[in-house]
Amino acid sequence: MSLQNKPAMSQSVEKAWSARESWRLFGIMAEFVEATERLDAIQPAVSIFGSARTKPGHPYYKLTEQITRLLSDAGFSVISGGGPGIMEAANKGAFFGQAPSVGLNIQLPNEQRRNAYQDISQSFRHFFARKYMFVKFATAYVVMPGGFGTLDELMEALTLIQTGKTRKMPIILVCSDYWKGMIDWFHDTLIHEGFISPEDMNLIQVIDEPDNVVHAIFKYYESRGFEPNAEEREIQLNL
Repeated sequence: MSLQNKPAMSQSVEKAWSARESWRLFGIMAEFVEATERLDAIQPAVSIFGSARTKPGHPYYKLTEQITRLLSDAGFSVISGGGPGIMEAANKGAFFGQAPSVGLNIQLPNEQRRNAYQDISQSFRHFFARKYMFVKFATAYVVMPGGFGTLDELMEALTLIQTGKTRKMPIILVCSDYWKGMIDWFHDTLIHEGFISPEDMNLIQVIDEPDNVVHAIFKYYESRGFEPNAEEREIQLNL
């Protein structure tokens, strides 16, 4: 059937759908503007990732609380996805510390439960807008054990830094036993096949002790400060 012969009702539905798509763009713009304005004052900040399925009392949960309390007391805002599990542990540790606890909450069909430990709570309908904020306002990534979502955030950060689309920052994997298989695969397969360069592994640090996580972030910035330089600001504008 040609476009000219389509029933009038079908064409009407397509026009209505197109109009909705156009208006949706304004909603996306509003998400970016609102979140940027609300989060602009939280720097320096550390984004934390890990499984939403981790239960309170689990060693990973307790370790995350320890790390984020230390980060908060050291002056870093802590950004998590705002939900349960490691996200809750991250917010909880920071909530009882000195710097803000920030939750970037996502609206899902099976609605994500927002944890109660957020000084600043920002909601998103779109994953890509939320992911942008994790990168834009972070001075470091701390990645706890997690599943597909955690791996997605980790790989996105590595890709953006490797390709020069965002400024370099510490990416710290916590719990070396958990990450060992992936790190070995990076070395034995990705480097061996020539899909990444050996120096790309320098983008990652694997650290187990909470104090050493905080120390590694300070060490990275000790000679340059946390504020982005002019070149980095330009990179961030084009993120």
